[in-house]
Amino acid sequence: MIERMVEVFKTNVQKKAQSKMLLCALSEAFPSFKINFDLSDRDKVLRVEGDKMEASRIMVIVTEHGFKCEILD
Repeated sequence: MIERMVEVFKTNVQKKAQSKMLLCALSEAFPSFKINFDLSDRDKVLRVEGDKMEASRIMVIVTEHGFKCEILD
């Protein structure tokens, strides 16, 4: 059985439309992952759950769309 990993990122995404656009881009790159934003959290949290997590690739995709993204400790 493959263990699913969860990674949580701090972003500067402010608007629902921005999060939807990023969810589309991330879902395209990682179709089997469960991805969501919590914009009510002060860290504008991006939560990603999936197999063979590549945090660096996720951060690259988010930053390519003009947003900050770092792993939340």
